[in-house]
Amino acid sequence: MASNPIPPPSFRPPRTDPLTRKNLTIPGSKPSDPNYSLKLEKLKEKEAKERKEETNKKIASQKAISIILRREATKAVIEYKKKKGNSKKLLPRTVLEALHERITALRWESALKVFELLQEQLWYRPNAGIYIKLIVMLGKCKQPEKAQSLFEMMVEEGCVMNQEAYTALLSAYSRSGLFHKAFSILEEMKNTPNCQPDVYTYTILIKSCLQVYDFDKVQILLSDMDYMAIKPNTVTYNTLIDSYGKAKRFKEMESTLVEMLRRRDCKPDVWTMNSTLRAFGGSGQIEMMEKCYEKFQSAGIEPSIKTFNILLDSYGKTENYEKMSAVMEFMQKYHFSWTIVTYNIVIDAFGRAGDLKQMEFLFRLMQSERIKPNCVTLCSLVRAYGKAGKAEKVGAVLRFIENSDVALDTVFFNCLVDAYGMLGCFVEMKGVLEMMARSGCKPDKITYRSMIKAYSVNGMSSKATEMRNLLASLEKA
Repeated sequence: MASNPIPPPSFRPPRTDPLTRKNLTIPGSKPSDPNYSLKLEKLKEKEAKERKEETNKKIASQKAISIILRREATKAVIEYKKKKGNSKKLLPRTVLEALHERITALRWESALKVFELLQEQLWYRPNAGIYIKLIVMLGKCKQPEKAQSLFEMMVEEGCVMNQEAYTALLSAYSRSGLFHKAFSILEEMKNTPNCQPDVYTYTILIKSCLQVYDFDKVQILLSDMDYMAIKPNTVTYNTLIDSYGKAKRFKEMESTLVEMLRRRDCKPDVWTMNSTLRAFGGSGQIEMMEKCYEKFQSAGIEPSIKTFNILLDSYGKTENYEKMSAVMEFMQKYHFSWTIVTYNIVIDAFGRAGDLKQMEFLFRLMQSERIKPNCVTLCSLVRAYGKAGKAEKVGAVLRFIENSDVALDTVFFNCLVDAYGMLGCFVEMKGVLEMMARSGCKPDKITYRSMIKAYSVNGMSSKATEMRNLLASLEKA
């Protein structure tokens, strides 16, 4: 028997109009009626007219929102709309779509303006879900005070306060590093009925603490969870493993992984594997990385493209090109599509190895695959050409940039300064400062230190002193 058999005719839905998706039936008429065809035609015309009116209303509503939110003369337009009474008659779907788009794009100022319009509508009713989405967005945009104002507005409008609302506010403060306030909200949750913190609340707070490497606060939170009989979940463990690995606290990372494996209700996943491999591979512990990879695979965890990128990066940085090639062959054999990260890792590895021919081939292949190079790609090229003494090739990279829309950053310009310094192109090296000014990038300590090093190595002491003075003024500022 086939796994997905075609349904028999009796299961097919009745024939419908392709636009309305409604059954076209005429009340009080039968197909045998001599005027049935005429009536059916009139019904179709009526439905087409209704659809057109609905579409026009939606377009008008979208235009109204666009006009009201326009930066130029916004206040005047709003006042005009209020006088006419139009600002309170926008379509619900249009306003909610506009709000969702701005929340997703993290355009918090525009989102709050749309929310104000939403509250003015005649059909508006307070909705806790919308408030929570806005508070989460404001947290991501590091606007905890605005999040607090919305939270208070929720209470005033009579929304039922729950664990999710409190967690959203707690997250807004913890993301901005205001841990005193975040911890006070946690205590408030414990004493508020139906708002008890759960594993999600604690995981968010733990993640924020780990981002600033405050491991003492993390231990307090884990002890608190244990006291309240709240068990960490896979996300909690993954967050801890990843952060311990990045901080090179391998003892804590391994003990967390062992604790996770002991629990039957909390299995490791590909995120667990990737965090562990990145930790060992990034610190040059290739043998340990490979052992972990084999254990995770034997546990039935399948690698992702991110896994292979981690392996490639680890092998490349330890100059283990044979194993790097083996990973590339495996990816090709099993049809893993390369991402920009994959290309950047491999281009950088061949550049460091001095294999410019292979590096350039991969750069061309990347473009033929319609993967747009970024600053990381260009840094690898410039670094490799500088190391190989190829000044003309560095110029070719700059010509490529002129004909592209790649947004340059200070890191790229620092690589360019370093490359020109190695090449002894001191006029071009100083000219990078002008290029930075045109691109809106400011030189940092690394920029000046690279220039000081280049001048000092080549005995240009007066130029080195000039750069030291600029660096001193920068540090004072």
